[in-house]
Amino acid sequence: MSAGSVVSTTYLELSQEGGGAHKFYEVRVDGVVVTVRYGRIGATGQVQTTTFPTAEKARAAAAKKVGEKVRKGYAPAVPGQRAPRAVTRRQVASVPSTARAVAPVVWRFRTGSSAFGIHVDDEHCWVGNQAGDVYTLDHDGAVRARFSLPDGVKCLVADDFWIYAGCDDGKVYDLSSKLPFAAYDIAADVDIFWLDIHEGILNVSDRDGRLTVIDHEDEHQWARRSQGEHAWMVRADDQAVYHGHHRGVTAYAPDGGGELWHTPTRGGVLFGWQEDDAVYAATAHRLVQRLSKTTGRVEATYTCDSAVYSCATSPGGRFVFAGDAASSVYCFDRDGTRLWKLGTGDGSALSMQYRDERLYLVTTDGSLVCVDASEAAISAAQQGTVPVARDVKLAAALPTYAPATAVAAVTSVAHVPAGAVVVECVQDGGRLRVHVVSEGYDASMNVQFPRAIREPGARYVVDSLHTAAGGFYRVRGDIRRLL
Repeated sequence: MSAGSVVSTTYLELSQEGGGAHKFYEVRVDGVVVTVRYGRIGATGQVQTTTFPTAEKARAAAAKKVGEKVRKGYAPAVPGQRAPRAVTRRQVASVPSTARAVAPVVWRFRTGSSAFGIHVDDEHCWVGNQAGDVYTLDHDGAVRARFSLPDGVKCLVADDFWIYAGCDDGKVYDLSSKLPFAAYDIAADVDIFWLDIHEGILNVSDRDGRLTVIDHEDEHQWARRSQGEHAWMVRADDQAVYHGHHRGVTAYAPDGGGELWHTPTRGGVLFGWQEDDAVYAATAHRLVQRLSKTTGRVEATYTCDSAVYSCATSPGGRFVFAGDAASSVYCFDRDGTRLWKLGTGDGSALSMQYRDERLYLVTTDGSLVCVDASEAAISAAQQGTVPVARDVKLAAALPTYAPATAVAAVTSVAHVPAGAVVVECVQDGGRLRVHVVSEGYDASMNVQFPRAIREPGARYVVDSLHTAAGGFYRVRGDIRRLL
């Protein structure tokens, strides 16, 4: 506290029923220092501190901030009286496999906590767990980096170059640059089960069977309540959003949510996968069903021996893989003929992905497991010959990155790297938008940009911008403040 100063604190909340906001906003004035804390009710929130030349200017700035929030519907409240957002941890059971042989595991990495999130790209394997840790490994199993997020990771999804982690704190973090940023903030009454992002549009499935669609500015677009609850599946493309719940799969038009088709499945949907022309629904009734994206018709069925927790395909759906509740993994041909069944040796696979003759699994014991799925390795495994699996260890000096609420600075335009782009935060009808300043871009288009670092009039330098199909720019690479 400043000597002789009077400290005042104003605490506001905005809590709306039926899918609306659930946020707080606190302004504290201590002499010439104004501290703003904001975020989801029940969370610690983010903090911004500004120092003014005089106490009078500090009080005026604080009053302006409070007035803006009140006009948006915020009202005085008492901290702690409203409950934080609901979070459902997926309860899964896993029993020993009944398979006669074990899969040829090349390497495994134990994350230390239950894990569901997985993504594998050309360079890295990503895994996220309920402790909020996201690790990146190379394809040989060496751990390269760790992201430490504030809450448990529900899932990892990719949208072209961009990688996102959906967390139990209701935020979706962009992990594409060196420091993660909160890219989306989901309403507190949405008990998130799964996420998908397509061309910057976020699709959220939840406990109540709802589908919520949020645009690139983190603003609600539309929502639909499905025929069933417990919606674990959501996948999206240019034609539709495919939503799987305990009564089947429903496809909605992406530009307004009109229902395109609904297909009942044999058992509630526990996981989903997609290829260009089909979606795959893994069900509690021991099946994976392939559905036509155009009509919803069931084109093929893949039968396992227990409830199916996860599924994946090789490119084009030539092979279909499944992981069940009994710690087994399966491979089928496109038409549904079972080619093999093997035990994982590491619990049931909660998520999986196939790439370059390897099948990557995230299991109930929190391990990322790399299986050699080549024909020779599988044939040898069926005869009882498997490699000695290598247990991956963390490096002593592993880089760890936490979410950023501020960015490094570039001192002047003269220090802007060649090819970089300058953008600016502008006030637009009561909202704070980001537009491009550099030549060669459409200055009227919005830039998808982290809300935590937006300040009116501030300019930033970004490595590059890419045009999204929805008519906005997406940032690729690092963000720096231009002083």
